[in-house]
Amino acid sequence: MDWNTFLTPLFFVQLLAASVSLATPLVLAALGEIFAQRSGVLNLGLEGIMLFSGFIGFSVVFQLNNLWAGMLAAIMIGALMGLLYAFLAISLHSNQCVTGLSLMSLGTGMALYFYRMQFKISLEIPRIPTFPKLPIPGLSKIPFIGPVFFNHSIFTYLMFVLVLIAVLIIYRTSFGLRMNAVGESPQTADTLGVSVSFIRYLCVVIGGALAGLAGAYYSLVELGAYSDSMVNGRGFIAAALVIFGRWDPLWTLGGGLLFGGIDALQNRLQVLGSPIPSNFLQMTPYVMTIIVLLVGRLRKPPTALGNPYIRK
Repeated sequence: MDWNTFLTPLFFVQLLAASVSLATPLVLAALGEIFAQRSGVLNLGLEGIMLFSGFIGFSVVFQLNNLWAGMLAAIMIGALMGLLYAFLAISLHSNQCVTGLSLMSLGTGMALYFYRMQFKISLEIPRIPTFPKLPIPGLSKIPFIGPVFFNHSIFTYLMFVLVLIAVLIIYRTSFGLRMNAVGESPQTADTLGVSVSFIRYLCVVIGGALAGLAGAYYSLVELGAYSDSMVNGRGFIAAALVIFGRWDPLWTLGGGLLFGGIDALQNRLQVLGSPIPSNFLQMTPYVMTIIVLLVGRLRKPPTALGNPYIRK
């Protein structure tokens, strides 16, 4: 490996810029999961929602040649899958872990089936245009900081905005207060007149919509194509980020940037011909996920997380 190429300012700028880009879908999906888990609902189906939404977005763009139509379709599909999960977990009181994993299998299976049905098996991978980068005038020219933070697609900027909005909603609104109350003590919240089912439904649908947006990011922003492996376990990483981030949007953003940095670093080490075997480099983000989950055991989750509420 050429260390002269590795230890240069340009390398670090490109690494940090890639970290922000790779963190975007993780943080978007994790933000939605924060709302779900703070209301007491654990959704482990993010992987399936992201993959199927990413396929739907790709398919719509391929047919209509309209990127915004594809993104909107992906968000809607994510919200609908969130609604399906909410019905099973909240109304039917099914086991949330089993239901989430079933939703993951359903999403991945539908993505695979409909892709094969629409595009058959071909050696030529179907391609679509992608959302372009939008450098912010003036700010993108700032040395070091500009390329890292101000030369991305609109959805990376949206990620930062949504993090701030999530902070305001969770800590500064009556809805955030009700959501936290439902996640901590649904019986008490119900006694005070808060609709536990409505709050949980809404939070899970929001989580599904953001997971759909995250899935479409891979196909419409990053790849310009669909691949069965494009999500590749990142739905579970997003769920782990919620624990790592202490169910707080700002901490989750920091964790997402950390995971994005690890992913970007292992990609670049492979390109530079690192002596470390590529399989070991590829598993680095998932090893970090295990470590995060172990550390997360030291933090207290919402009291009612994963427990169905049956009104008496």
